[in-house]
Amino acid sequence: MKKLTFLLVLFTLALLTSCKSGNDQGQLTGVRTKKKFFPEKPFGMTLIPGGSFTMGKEDEDVAGAFSAPPRTVTVRPFYMDETEITNSEYREFVFWVRDSIVRTKLAILAEEANVGGSDAVEQKKGDMSGILKYRFKEMDSTNNAYYKYMMDNYGSLGDVDSPTEGKYLNWDVDLVWNQDEFPDQYYAEAMDSMYLPIEETMSRKRRIDTRKLKYLYTYIDEAAAAKGKGSLKDFLVKEVVEVYPDTTVWVKDFNYSYNDPMHQDYFWHDAYSDYPVVGVSWKQAKSFCNFRTDKRNTYLASKKKNSGKEPRFRLPTEAEWEYAARGGLEYAKYPWGGPYTTTDRGEFLANFKPERGNYAVDGALYTVEAKSYNPNDYGLYNMAGNVSEWTNTAYNPSSYYLGSTINPNVVDDGNKRKVIRGGSWKDVAYFLEVSTRDYEYADSARSYIGFRTVQDYMGTKMKAKK
Repeated sequence: MKKLTFLLVLFTLALLTSCKSGNDQGQLTGVRTKKKFFPEKPFGMTLIPGGSFTMGKEDEDVAGAFSAPPRTVTVRPFYMDETEITNSEYREFVFWVRDSIVRTKLAILAEEANVGGSDAVEQKKGDMSGILKYRFKEMDSTNNAYYKYMMDNYGSLGDVDSPTEGKYLNWDVDLVWNQDEFPDQYYAEAMDSMYLPIEETMSRKRRIDTRKLKYLYTYIDEAAAAKGKGSLKDFLVKEVVEVYPDTTVWVKDFNYSYNDPMHQDYFWHDAYSDYPVVGVSWKQAKSFCNFRTDKRNTYLASKKKNSGKEPRFRLPTEAEWEYAARGGLEYAKYPWGGPYTTTDRGEFLANFKPERGNYAVDGALYTVEAKSYNPNDYGLYNMAGNVSEWTNTAYNPSSYYLGSTINPNVVDDGNKRKVIRGGSWKDVAYFLEVSTRDYEYADSARSYIGFRTVQDYMGTKMKAKK
């Protein structure tokens, strides 16, 4: 009892001392970080100020007004990609997934070989040649006591289902892709597990089995967690997504058509690096957002620049997309205003199908570079035409009648129909209108659907009143 009383006295003294140590003179000043927060515009994005607008059909489109009646809604400020995500940008995602899987296989095999001693790998102790160069990165416990504690007590940094068990991959050593330069047979064994079966080899070239390029991530079902009860684990959702785009869409989308060159070259050839990625499903687009979020936050953590709120990239809601597409123009038919799709000199303002069978009259054949034509007043390119874009909203014909008027969105994982917006290179002008709604199934991939991402803006930035 005396010991407990003594501890309480010490705690009280410590509390009083800490209260007197500041310069607040005993006043309630709140808790603040040492540095003042300033929003940082993400690379390649533009700020869309928050505000209200008339969402939906305002013209004589009676049929379209059934699912998109005009109504006033308000959206909060956010950042949006200036262009659709390009082949080059999506390739970075595919490369990262591929390299992560390969490095994980090499690290596990190197660890097993090293444990086996000289019989398993003929290298001297401490030698870092061959596959041993790809072992898991050992952390200095003097600099990272938490890592040592977690690995000693849990064998993981928190994800027990991870194949690396929380260990760090060694990204400092380059991977070897030339089969004639593999450092040893263990390296060859790891790489062999990534290739297509030997009976599918052509011209003596082993190729990566793209079906093995799977991205694993976990997220919280925030909508369910906010409405439900239970522990956090009850609302954790684990996704495993094949990230390689479906390049066969160029053939499957068009019967009796010779689109083989696009099937072979569009995603990989440097000529199309700055063109929008296509053949990506809704789930693949969502997984890309998670990758981009993790990449950014990993960098900020390494530079100790985290401000307490980690930036998150996501797909735009349908309301955000339409608001951004309008570029601040009220009652506009197209992102540039309208009502025409050409300038007064006859120049087309977007990439679409103006005439039956004549895809090239607008100066394009399929897609064009993501930064083509003039941007709208928010600095966004191709918000009409080029490729339709996935949104984060599930399609419901009645959502305009039932939805909220502030940041409206429909989140329904059971609804596989997801809203796409903007029209594409193969669509007529009607689908280019900023208020036209369309949808596609979440597991579908098309040669005319891509996406762009958004990031929430921290603070208040509203559209200037005119």
